Amino acid sequence: MKKKQILLINDMAGYGKVATAAMLPILSYMGHPTYNLPTALVSNTLDYGKFNILETTEYIKGVFPVWRELGFSFDAIATGFMASETQARIIAAYCREQAENGTVVYVDPIMGDEGKLYNGVTDEAIKSMREMVSVAHLVFPNYTEACYLTDSQYDAAGVTAEGARRLLDSLLKLGTKSALITSIRVDGQPSVVGYNHVNGEYFTQPYTEIPVHFPGTGDIFSAVLIGYLLGGKELKPSTRKAMDVVYKLIDLNKDNTDKNRGIPLEKYLDVL
Repeated sequence: MKKKQILLINDMAGYGKVATAAMLPILSYMGHPTYNLPTALVSNTLDYGKFNILETTEYIKGVFPVWRELGFSFDAIATGFMASETQARIIAAYCREQAENGTVVYVDPIMGDEGKLYNGVTDEAIKSMREMVSVAHLVFPNYTEACYLTDSQYDAAGVTAEGARRLLDSLLKLGTKSALITSIRVDGQPSVVGYNHVNGEYFTQPYTEIPVHFPGTGDIFSAVLIGYLLGGKELKPSTRKAMDVVYKLIDLNKDNTDKNRGIPLEKYLDVL
């Protein structure tokens, strides 16, 4: 089967395996021709507490006309961190245009975690991320992001199975065809919940937490998930595979001294 071409629209860290730096090696290893458009250049993972960031909106404004003129197209686009509301609007318009020509759009609405927005994420940014969700074939926020996108109340204790389904339905109302919610406690059990529009199935995939923190694990999850979806696998088994890979990689690296740089993926690509 011919491998699918995918464009990653996300930030690029100079030091650390997060965002594009984490996703590109995984998707390439899985055989998909992978291209990238950085939304921002970041000196290092934010977990170090000090960083330098360069927003690339002006650069992006000049890229899309060139790509249109050259006739470039992609089978899929995966979006992540948006550096500004203006940038999100430009990228959403491009994704909508490409989707009309058959491109599948995956959206990771990176905005916050553990009930809080990341520093610098504004109400306008939430609105612009909703616009990204409106053009998505599949969106996969974490529990915090799902609550902000849908104006739902965040509860640190999690939700019931019925509450998880309501939250998924609220995401679908924003325009996405299918949806996942990661890092959500369902009846006390850490889980990923989902809805697959292809077969109308709601599902819950429980997992066991390893009590260590690595930046970039969400990006690893995204890349593995997308890699299997592009290979023709269904959403539920692709989700389980991505969860299992993340668990194994965390387990293999849980004793690393400097966790802030993320997981050194190149050593462990055979886990895929």
